[in-house]
Amino acid sequence: MWKQVSKEDREKRKVPVERLRVQTPPEAFPCETTEQIEPLREGIIGQDRAVRAMDFGLKVQKAGYNLYVAGPPGTGRTTYTRAKAKQAARNKPTPADWCYVYNFSRPDHPLALRFPAGEGREFKTRMDELLRDVEREIRKIFSGEDYQKHRRFIMQNFEKRAQEIWKQMDQLARELNFSLERVPEGGIATIPLMFGKPLSNEDFARLPDESRQEIKEKSKRLEQEVTESVRQIQLLEKEVEQEVSRLNKDSVRQVLKHLFEPLWETYTEEKIRKYLQDYQEDIIENHHLFKEDDGTENPMARLLQRNEENNLQRYRVNVLVDNGQLSGAPVVFENNPTYYNLFGRVEYRSTFGAMTTDFTMIKPGALHMANGGYLIVQIAELLRNPLSWHVLKRMLKNESLRIENLSEEHGLIATSGLKPEAIPLNVKVILLGNPYVYHLLSELDEDFPKLFKVKVEFDTDMKKDERHYHEFAGFVRSYCEKEGLLPFHRSALAALLDYSARLAGDQRKLTTNFHHLTRLLVEASFWAEEEGAEVVEARHVEEALAEQEYRANRMDEKMRELIEEGTIMVDVTGEKVGQINGLAVLQTGDYTFGQPHRITARTFIGRQGIINIERETSLSGQFHHKGLLILSGYLAGKFAQDKPLPLSASITFEQTYSRIDGDSASSTELYALLSSLSGIPIRQGIAVTGSVNQFGEIQPIGGVNEKIEGFFAVCKAMGFTGEQGVIIPHQNVKNLMLRPEVVEAVEAGRFHIWQVRTIEEGIEILTGVKAGTCDEHGQYEPGTLFGEVNKRLARMFSSIKEDSADLVIDVDAQAMQKLIESEGGEKSEDK
Repeated sequence: MWKQVSKEDREKRKVPVERLRVQTPPEAFPCETTEQIEPLREGIIGQDRAVRAMDFGLKVQKAGYNLYVAGPPGTGRTTYTRAKAKQAARNKPTPADWCYVYNFSRPDHPLALRFPAGEGREFKTRMDELLRDVEREIRKIFSGEDYQKHRRFIMQNFEKRAQEIWKQMDQLARELNFSLERVPEGGIATIPLMFGKPLSNEDFARLPDESRQEIKEKSKRLEQEVTESVRQIQLLEKEVEQEVSRLNKDSVRQVLKHLFEPLWETYTEEKIRKYLQDYQEDIIENHHLFKEDDGTENPMARLLQRNEENNLQRYRVNVLVDNGQLSGAPVVFENNPTYYNLFGRVEYRSTFGAMTTDFTMIKPGALHMANGGYLIVQIAELLRNPLSWHVLKRMLKNESLRIENLSEEHGLIATSGLKPEAIPLNVKVILLGNPYVYHLLSELDEDFPKLFKVKVEFDTDMKKDERHYHEFAGFVRSYCEKEGLLPFHRSALAALLDYSARLAGDQRKLTTNFHHLTRLLVEASFWAEEEGAEVVEARHVEEALAEQEYRANRMDEKMRELIEEGTIMVDVTGEKVGQINGLAVLQTGDYTFGQPHRITARTFIGRQGIINIERETSLSGQFHHKGLLILSGYLAGKFAQDKPLPLSASITFEQTYSRIDGDSASSTELYALLSSLSGIPIRQGIAVTGSVNQFGEIQPIGGVNEKIEGFFAVCKAMGFTGEQGVIIPHQNVKNLMLRPEVVEAVEAGRFHIWQVRTIEEGIEILTGVKAGTCDEHGQYEPGTLFGEVNKRLARMFSSIKEDSADLVIDVDAQAMQKLIESEGGEKSEDK
């Protein structure tokens, strides 16, 4: 007979009802409703470490002290980061404006000019007005009487001198009996005369040789004189052009002098004054660009005129960054951190079939807008653009912001490229991401620890204490005001805190994931409004939770139906050898539920050890493999001290066709193996969860509430017997926040929850048989479960030992016979 476990021993391992769920008393809130509570205007709840790190990171102004804000979504990290950055930005000076202007010495390298905040736009306005004034005044002087008088004087003087030269040529021609005529090609022809009339070719041919020779010599002399005279006239024309140009430049310079005087007085910075000087000299050199349209309708002339208008673009100002409307430093949140969105771009236009650009088409990026302040970026989005990440690091290291076009670098289009002057970069970059990415970057990217020295880590839970009660109530008040929700009664606040503790998975803590809580606030307020209530009470919170579950638990109900009808085989009554109910957690979207699984074990003589069927079929993960190896270590340490473990066994999760991972079922699998080895049945009304170490100590697991509630729902559907329940690790008692329905069933004795510390305690609850202890000779008490296991293993060992001995004898006999035969002996049974 087996030694039975007393009822008292089983009872003392039950979890007390009061520890199954810790409820917050409504009296913890002094005010009746949230209307009487001071709203939470600033700060964040339960993130003291993150708050201190954030304050430090935003205040320190040294290179490399950029921030990485780590934490799961829903903890308020993004909202808090933006709020703190804006708060810090209010106390910082407003950064400068930046303008790009034409570089008159190197046109493909636009200049970057710096102005105090708000003065960049003013500079552009003044330069636009200057350009209009210049155009008006230049046209005015060129059409003025004084200018025309001076120009006429120069031209008249030229014509007079040209006429004198022409007269001298004409006089010499007459003396040599020649006449001069202009030809259509633009030259001057010398024609000999005879008797005052032009000499024809026929008449010239009939002349004597001496006369012809004389005429040729005279013609040669005259042509030389004509050439010299033409050269003198050309020189005179150049001189006139220079005189006219000098007149034009002097006239323009005189006009520009009074137009530029206000700018010289306003702008004293050397770089700006140098730009204004070059600007002025370029206008003087290119004053023809400002002349009036002659009214021609010639298409080509119109096209050339339009090209001249484009040339006036050089006198424009491109205000790249205008901080005139800011008060303090900028805070920029870039949702789509592509290369161009971060670092700016140079845009292009199509001109005569080619892509061209100029400095007015330089566009800023988020870094330009955040320069002097804060740039906030989601690291996941940034890493989706690898080039953005590498260029961001380079610019932070160089503290310089340069605009470069990727299309030029990769030669995608024919362009007229620009290389804008780099702008000094002084920005604090704040990355938002999860801790896993932080650790990856720290390990794999050598630049990351140098550039992002401040880690701001948001926790997933906070202590459940009075301070956080009040802060939570203030948060609810402020959120209700913001979203226009009904006020919450203190009973509803208590229900919210209980739900928060369940999300945290700890009776002593509250979750900091406010995404789920704000969703519950909205839905509880909705159901209160539907009822016509003026205040949200606890029942409305419970109704909202029930509705949330109903909308999401279709899969849970379908699985439970399959168990009820026997399609998925799970026994909740009776006893079976080598069969046990394990508990798993499944998740569909944002809904998590527990489901029982039948786990079976078969043991037999052999040397293969424990075969994990899931592993053999590639349906098992690494953590599950580890759990089975630990299980093997426990068995070997417990029962193989005086003999080898002659064991082959197979373990499987029945009717599971998806991947299984985690070690939370390792104790369950061990219980099934012990049952199979001992032949002692396991009560099927008890489900088990918990991992085990090599010493047989039960270790905590996750999802304990969902696992218990999943098995409870199956037992409820198939009928309570009063013997059903769940065994959990004792460390998980603090994680229990079970639904009131489960607590009521435990209190009524219909359902039970046991806590265990060791395999021995668990197997005694499952079988009702004492586990047994080992004496100094390595023997277990007869009638105990371990005694039965040890007895079975001893029989297995004896059996396999006998088989091995027979095999050795048989092998030795065969070897002897072969030796005799090799020596020429006879086959003989005697020999």
